[in-house]
Amino acid sequence: MSEALDQLVALLDLEAIEVNIFRGTSPDENRQRVFGGQVAGQALVAASRTVEQPDRRVHSLHAYFLRPGDPTVPILYEVDRIRDGRSFSTRRVVAIQHGHAIFNLQASFQDPEPGLEHHIRMPADVPTPESLPDQKTRMAPYKELLGAWYDRPRPIDVRYVEDPISGQPSDGQLVWLRADGELPEDPVLHACIVTYASDMTLLDSTLRPFGRSGLNGDLMLASLDHAMWFHRPFRADEWLLYDQRSLSASAARGLAGGAIFTADGRLAISVVQEGLIREIRARR
Repeated sequence: MSEALDQLVALLDLEAIEVNIFRGTSPDENRQRVFGGQVAGQALVAASRTVEQPDRRVHSLHAYFLRPGDPTVPILYEVDRIRDGRSFSTRRVVAIQHGHAIFNLQASFQDPEPGLEHHIRMPADVPTPESLPDQKTRMAPYKELLGAWYDRPRPIDVRYVEDPISGQPSDGQLVWLRADGELPEDPVLHACIVTYASDMTLLDSTLRPFGRSGLNGDLMLASLDHAMWFHRPFRADEWLLYDQRSLSASAARGLAGGAIFTADGRLAISVVQEGLIREIRARR
């Protein structure tokens, strides 16, 4: 396991400070705000730790980003155990800093059971991840634009199928990803790490139809909400193909949809995210 992945696993290991209350921290990375995937992953950890049925796994989550998180202070996660039924459990989590809610999440957990089987197909003729450059190599032409972010250690190995900042309009993007190292046999941890990773590139796909990038400084980008549905078993430390599509852009918001497939073509997770894509207009 890489040092960066070790740090991510530690980041997701919340401190229980009272019944249904957990505390999380942020990495020391000189960020202006907390990365949204971190808050979503930590909130899912908090919710999962209150589900007492050992085989009951998350099957969906719906979340809203309410305020920018302050990376210099801990985050408190308060869990409301809304319901425990015979097959499903529902949890609501509120993340709090400085006395205000910065994020809320509602998650549903289900006991495994058999049922009808069907899913959309994985895109065909996609290059293997091993044949693609790693993120640092891919982003080398944009090193000056990326600044300190370029050299930052990354717990997730991301391989873009195409140049994500080429300026060429497209409907979306394809990304291979996996945790950068072997993880323990803990389905909750795998779900939380993919939740973390799912927020890394999805909003960028709403800019693809315009051939634009958030690196140019003329757009304000921020996640507004995030939803995930977990369909089939997967491992976060094995290659997953993230098929991301821009669904709509209007009213300074962009909506993106993502389908995460295992390497053998099974649809593991569906993701939808809306984000702010406000143009920054120069003052006259």
